[in-house]
Amino acid sequence: MKKTQVNAGKAIQRQTGKTFHIATRLLPQRIRHPTYVLYGFFRIADEVVDDPDGDSPEEQAARLETLRAQALGEEPSDDPVMQAFCELCDEHDIADEWVNEFVDAMAADIETDRYETYSDLEDYMRGSAAAVGVMMTDIMDLSEEEYERALPHAIKLGEAFQLSNFLRDVREDVVDRDRVYLPIETLTRHGVEVDEVLALDSSPEFRDAVREEVSRAEDLYREGVAGIRYLPEDCQFAVLLAAVLYAEHHRAIRDVDYNTIDHEPDLSLARKLSLVAKTRWHWLWNKDPEAIFHRVSAVPATEEAGTHEHGRGWTRWLPTR
Repeated sequence: MKKTQVNAGKAIQRQTGKTFHIATRLLPQRIRHPTYVLYGFFRIADEVVDDPDGDSPEEQAARLETLRAQALGEEPSDDPVMQAFCELCDEHDIADEWVNEFVDAMAADIETDRYETYSDLEDYMRGSAAAVGVMMTDIMDLSEEEYERALPHAIKLGEAFQLSNFLRDVREDVVDRDRVYLPIETLTRHGVEVDEVLALDSSPEFRDAVREEVSRAEDLYREGVAGIRYLPEDCQFAVLLAAVLYAEHHRAIRDVDYNTIDHEPDLSLARKLSLVAKTRWHWLWNKDPEAIFHRVSAVPATEEAGTHEHGRGWTRWLPTR
């Protein structure tokens, strides 16, 4: 990849993904540069459907189809990130299946703004989160055995990151996009109507629903972090740090008593840097990703981990290589 292509992806990540950017900078160059490109592609597609003042649904769909064709190498592009992404897919054998899954998920955001069950949301995250985990695993060029071991955990970690984002951004998703990503079955179980969320009613029952989904996400973190040991040694700390930083949003959510309607929990730069230092200090003494995650992160270690149902399981998502 050309330096201009890498820098274009890096600029997008620095502007729109500050938390992930901190962890990405600690990856070795052979992984860091492709990660900038992957992230750039993800954000370019995401912005098509997430701009509250953007194009009409028909125009959004047309733009996504153009991006799909460019990403698959079926149409030329003058965008440096799209050019580099297409080259990256060829170099690392990223299957067209996962490019299509990701673009399909972005297209779903045009017409779908509610999810009846967690299984429905998980189907959406197959493209928006699991596909990201698969592509990140692909660019690490693992052996077949390592890949098979790492992949299910990478998928779970991708889900965990996205679910944390959904829980943090409830207010933003309602106000800017009229979307509710919390499963309706979870809201109903706690006596909350979707219309109450849309009306920005931060009831105790709503906070209980958020608490339940936070618990689900923390199970996903535990499953995801368990696979970091299968990644290349020089990549493990950066991925661990990304998990610690994303999970820290749960502490911020608890700090506002799970009220992510009246508050938009965020992490200050000082808080992030403190976590970088703390995680790094522990890493110097003990390079066990799981042990450090449970020591440093906002996700408590528990013997009851894994009690939530996560849909039909990662086996239905195995990629064709």
